[in-house]
Amino acid sequence: MKSETPIIEIQNLVRRYGKHDAVNGLSLTVQAGKCYGFFGRNGAGKTTTIKCLLNLLRADSGRVRVFGLDPRKDEVVIKSRIAYVPDVVAFYPWMTVRDTLEYYASFRPHWNRDIENDLLKRFQLDAAKKTTSLSKGQRTHLALIGAICPEPELLVLDEPTSGLDPIVRREFIETVIGAYQSGDPGRRTVFVSTHLISEFEGLIDEFTIVEGGKNLLTMEADAARDRFKKIRARLPQALPLNLPGALSVKQNGREVEILANGNSEQLLAELQAHTPEELRVEALSLEEIFVASDVLKKALS
Repeated sequence: MKSETPIIEIQNLVRRYGKHDAVNGLSLTVQAGKCYGFFGRNGAGKTTTIKCLLNLLRADSGRVRVFGLDPRKDEVVIKSRIAYVPDVVAFYPWMTVRDTLEYYASFRPHWNRDIENDLLKRFQLDAAKKTTSLSKGQRTHLALIGAICPEPELLVLDEPTSGLDPIVRREFIETVIGAYQSGDPGRRTVFVSTHLISEFEGLIDEFTIVEGGKNLLTMEADAARDRFKKIRARLPQALPLNLPGALSVKQNGREVEILANGNSEQLLAELQAHTPEELRVEALSLEEIFVASDVLKKALS
């Protein structure tokens, strides 16, 4: 049964470093059972926001709640229900892989040994190996195993696939995270900050694009794909087009590419008047929406 209380609720969050606003009035809400994408360029405020969620940083102002609780007052309760993989992972150098997992498991009321054994085999990790001898990718593997095995209610991932090779990365995203959520539908929630948006495309339910510490766009993934379209046309001859309703128009001779913001039918009708030789419409992927965020910023401002 899905909880009515948001798993994450951020209202007007502000966090400064000196005179610089790393997060500047950010608001977002994550419901239970969702895979929520948190997208933005380097320095946009993503990691700072996550650290405020986990009480690793104190907000200067605003409201942060996890499971309806205040991370500053209920830190232990909250952290017993979540798992977190940061963008840079580190382990005690004297421990082996096995020691590290046993250490993690000692803090958890539940630990799935079947998942642990499966992931050790899948990632080809030697349990007897010292953590100091692990590669960057192997350290990421170990951190991900430690996050998945307790089967937490909330999985917070900050660039979780950094350092993984493309094959393992895709398998982890599609199989491991997908299996984690499907193990208890409606209750297990993923909050993921990533640059590899295309690889999470099939899992993301809702997303926020953040820029300069502010919310640029928040939408359900399906609604975004319905709203933002790419129109490609080949005209019978090169001629200047006047399409004021388009987000952007790129023209190379007879070839035209147009971004539409909920008005693709209107733009198609205008293009049809030029009797195009070819006309195609496709939904923008989440990565394409993110890449077009500069254009969207102008349209949404």
